[in-house]
Amino acid sequence: MSAPSRYRDFPGRRWLGVALRAAHLAGVVGVGAGLLGGGAADPHFSVLLVLSGLGMAALDAWSNPRWLAEPAGLSLLVKFALLGWFLADEVRRPQLFWIILVFSVVFAHAPASFRHRGRSRRHPE
Repeated sequence: MSAPSRYRDFPGRRWLGVALRAAHLAGVVGVGAGLLGGGAADPHFSVLLVLSGLGMAALDAWSNPRWLAEPAGLSLLVKFALLGWFLADEVRRPQLFWIILVFSVVFAHAPASFRHRGRSRRHPE
């Protein structure tokens, strides 16, 4: 018998995550369109991107207190480092945008057994 899951949940958590992810993707598209179109991104998209990303991270960290020690949480720290570079290096922003985007998609869609290595198998996905 496995140890009880330490995963925390509440009614509507899944839909909150879906809404945050949709908002985050809208922010990514808005920032990317501005950046790759040769102009500046509308600041509203940047705010949406950051706030929704922080919301998703907070929800994941609350739901699973060990999340930051798992590959999924550790990847967020790498992403923050890449975002810092993105903000500091205007010349490389277009390339960094794509690196961050691909890195994020790989970790978001990697198998749960990889992203949450060490977590009980009894958690909801």
